[in-house]
Amino acid sequence: MAYDPSNIFAKILRSEIPAIKVHESAQTLAIMDIMPRANGHVLVIPKAPSRNLLDADPAALAGMMADVQKIARAVKAAFDAEGIMLAQYNEPAAGQTVFHLHVHIIPRFAGVALRPHGEAMAKPEHLAEHAAKIRNALAELS
Repeated sequence: MAYDPSNIFAKILRSEIPAIKVHESAQTLAIMDIMPRANGHVLVIPKAPSRNLLDADPAALAGMMADVQKIARAVKAAFDAEGIMLAQYNEPAAGQTVFHLHVHIIPRFAGVALRPHGEAMAKPEHLAEHAAKIRNALAELS
């Protein structure tokens, strides 16, 4: 299937829909997931249009992954997480629901279950607090 420029992440990238931004680079935008599976759940979205990993430009993908690593380190530090889970889905059979390439960064703690996917929207003020913690950690790690 072809890339659909009307997907929600494309709209966020064009500033047609608001998002709580964590970090922006030349190649990506990192935002808070509005239905987080854990506190600190961030999405990293490439600015280059691609439906998913399977059709992404390799150069854009390399730049995106460098930003994913940078944000993951900051999320781990900001939430004093024991680990970091990365998730990236390709096509509906694999669980992809938004058809613009993106990577989930989720802080993890032993014995703590994730919240169900898409269960509830977080309060914007909580997401803003979490984004500020991550931005502070990014500044400290730089």
